[in-house]
Amino acid sequence: MDKERKLLIAGNWKMNKTVAEALDLVQGLRRELANIKEVDIVVCPPFTALHEVSRAILDSNIRLGAQTMSEHGFGAYTGEITAGMLKEFSVRYVILGHSERRQYQKESSALIAKKALAAHAASLKPIVCVGETLQEREAGQTETVVGAQVRESLAGLNRSQMEETIIAYEPVWAIGTGRTATTEQAQSVHAFIRKELTNLFEEAVARRVRILYGGSVKPSNARELMTQADVDGALVGGASLEIRSFADIVKNSI
Repeated sequence: MDKERKLLIAGNWKMNKTVAEALDLVQGLRRELANIKEVDIVVCPPFTALHEVSRAILDSNIRLGAQTMSEHGFGAYTGEITAGMLKEFSVRYVILGHSERRQYQKESSALIAKKALAAHAASLKPIVCVGETLQEREAGQTETVVGAQVRESLAGLNRSQMEETIIAYEPVWAIGTGRTATTEQAQSVHAFIRKELTNLFEEAVARRVRILYGGSVKPSNARELMTQADVDGALVGGASLEIRSFADIVKNSI
């Protein structure tokens, strides 16, 4: 598939997988995806598995991501993980502002903007998540909600930092529900986000930013989603927990 931007498929394992299970999964993915060069592949295990997974993917085409991080540096922040700790495990990407963090940990877009700046200061690539609830979509507020999240979550980034930032559009109503936005719905919101980026920065920057779709991505819908002009990959949840389903999503994206 000829895309202007290189596709990125990231697996968000959420609060799943012991260290032993994580190693089984990533070793299987190494075998299945060894010859894939057309797609950037990222796995995001829980913190407890980062060390062993980082060793298991050495010299492979799979890169490591974390599921969140603190906006602070080292210090008295009990229970938090700083970017410097992630760097020890060769983490390259970090998910910020996932809808579950926004909902359960009450993370605001202003906080996510601070985290994005901290990630860039440590040369990590943030995957900044945005998306509307079912109630907001049904009320016709998708663009209002997503636009505000984009503007507020990226506040303070300069042009070069923005080019190294990934956005993940995840309609909250399609996460873990089995419901998926139609390809037309996904493309429409992705195009809107790119237009917002053009307004915030400039068209040349907006054209370089990869915008992922997240929300019940499966092997069966991956190809159709990836053919959309402004869909540059996927942030995969449940389907990233099995070797076959995640490998097939990557392969079907090409």
